[in-house]
Amino acid sequence: MHVSHAPRIAVPASSSFVTRDVRVEELAVPDGPSRTQVDRVRFAPGARTHWHRHPVGQVLVVTDGVGLVQRRGGPVEVIRAGDTVQIEAGEWHWHGATFDAPMTHVAIEEHPGDGTTAEFGQAVSDAEYQAANGDPAPPLSRVIVMDQPLPRPLATQRVEIRRITIAPGHAAGTHIHNGPVFGNIETGSVVYQIDGHPETVLEPGDVFYEPEGTRIARFDARDDGVTFLGYFLLSDGMTPELAFPDA
Repeated sequence: MHVSHAPRIAVPASSSFVTRDVRVEELAVPDGPSRTQVDRVRFAPGARTHWHRHPVGQVLVVTDGVGLVQRRGGPVEVIRAGDTVQIEAGEWHWHGATFDAPMTHVAIEEHPGDGTTAEFGQAVSDAEYQAANGDPAPPLSRVIVMDQPLPRPLATQRVEIRRITIAPGHAAGTHIHNGPVFGNIETGSVVYQIDGHPETVLEPGDVFYEPEGTRIARFDARDDGVTFLGYFLLSDGMTPELAFPDA
């Protein structure tokens, strides 16, 4: 018996197999006589696998979000948390998230004794994917991801944008900004908490707001580290400052 304790490291899937941001976390790997592989796979909105097939099939168990799955020649099926998909041996198929929601599933696959692995084919084109979502190919789309009122009028003369990377497992520490800060996660993930509010996990595509003068209790990179863009709203002559009250 082997017990693997959380948290585990989720790594980006290769662009040879997927389109857009997909993270894979190994839960169990073939060992000894066992030939079973179990992975937790998280698809960001718009992400999906390429067309592929497994030599002895695969089982998907959706644990979070809303996704899509399709076998070649068949209809697109919507899958939600709690749904199970059984894919037949050698059946060409693809699966992934919808346009506007992430999806996480556990993938269970038995490896044949001869060492044969999954075979990947062409990527699911944007046109195929848009049709799967029930939408024609849009020439332009606009999505509001945050509409944040500020507590008082701010004379903003400039906005400074920084790309910030925090190493895996590193905690930024409790901190306070001297002005409002907006941000969006590019890669990796972070545990985020404003003092007095519940903590949450931010992942690629998520946005956040740190009010001026408010204690940020946690901004802790998880095992995959984090890179994000920070937008600092500044008045004339003002520079971004960061205080660590618990230091």
